[in-house]
Amino acid sequence: MAHTPKVVITGASSGIGRATAVTLHAAGWDVVAIARRGDELERLADELGHERIETVTLDVRDGDAVRRLRAVVGVPDALVNSAGGARGLERADAAQWDDWQWMIETNVLGLVRLTHLFLPDMVARGSGTIVNVGSVAGEFPYPGGNVYGATKAFVRQFTLNLRADLAGTGVRVTDVEPGMVGNTDFSRARFGGDEARAQAVYEGMTPLRPEDVAEVIAFVLSRPAHVVINTISLMPSDQGFGPFHVVRRSEDVRASS
Repeated sequence: MAHTPKVVITGASSGIGRATAVTLHAAGWDVVAIARRGDELERLADELGHERIETVTLDVRDGDAVRRLRAVVGVPDALVNSAGGARGLERADAAQWDDWQWMIETNVLGLVRLTHLFLPDMVARGSGTIVNVGSVAGEFPYPGGNVYGATKAFVRQFTLNLRADLAGTGVRVTDVEPGMVGNTDFSRARFGGDEARAQAVYEGMTPLRPEDVAEVIAFVLSRPAHVVINTISLMPSDQGFGPFHVVRRSEDVRASS
């Protein structure tokens, strides 16, 4: 009997995580969909017909709940660390501590917890793939990105350091770094549920779709066992790279400084 691969996907209730669950399920994977919102997971299971999908309502910030997960789902063939997000776009000195803490606990500690949970058994088995959903913000800073960008820089460097440790083990690790992605909860959550402000982020341009990123993740997982994609970065064609942030002062200010 042919082996049906199993993938654990965090952040599967919406956006990239949900699109990845749909895409990989269609490709023949057994899916373990994890998210905080159980009602959205149930909608996902309904959409997929409740076949080859298991849902787990869990917050990746909850260390005890994550530790119990191993006994529930076993050792997957792949882990997609998609849970994450941004909160706030204020300058660092005006940012809210709770927002910073949430991003660190979710984007960094949550990802590390899931990786640490499954990695030893993947290495012992001699196979497995971990896909970390990073961001172009981890490489290119922007005003207001402060802690969010720093957490994604961690994801980028953590992935590369795992690659250094895991060479020859049969376990692959990839960092997928999207730019602007529309039709997700990302901007809505960043602006505290302000729908108008969230929609304005994508006004007049065509962002990536969650499905675009999911297809890239599926491509990474479909590579032969001897092929590892270290980092893959993608952006919408309407997004590019801007100049450095430069503050201009008046002649009077410069003369007195």
